[in-house]
Amino acid sequence: MNSIDLILLNFNEVRRRSIKVWTSIPVEKLQWKPDDEAMTCLEMIRHVLESEHYYHLAILNHGSLPVFDSPFEGRTFTTVNAELEFAAPYRNQFIETIRSLTEEDLININIDRSDSGYIRDLGDMLLRIAYHESIHTGQLLDYLRTSGIPRPVIWD
Repeated sequence: MNSIDLILLNFNEVRRRSIKVWTSIPVEKLQWKPDDEAMTCLEMIRHVLESEHYYHLAILNHGSLPVFDSPFEGRTFTTVNAELEFAAPYRNQFIETIRSLTEEDLININIDRSDSGYIRDLGDMLLRIAYHESIHTGQLLDYLRTSGIPRPVIWD
């Protein structure tokens, strides 16, 4: 297994586990949030899906985007499955971009996000993107615990 295969495996495993958490949230709790400053469950799911699309475009751009016209903006979905269905083509494009990379690309392509305080090689950036999703999945597990909702077993 090469680096690209491992990165794809990581993205697929993170998403598989995220979906287990996301789909375990009862519909009546999708708008729940622990405090006024926090995102709701559904807002956090949207944030993860939309951010992945942004990061994909940033990778293609080799850096931050001067303008991000999000296809997610202004769309209102009330279910996790509707969010996932809308995001599926963007996810598929992202995965295909990763599949098209070479081992050399992971080291030689830099992603310049100086505006956010960093420049990373592409391999590092891809791992950070998956980590971003896993962090928010952990937050949602805490949301479930705090609101008294049984948590799915994701450590299979």
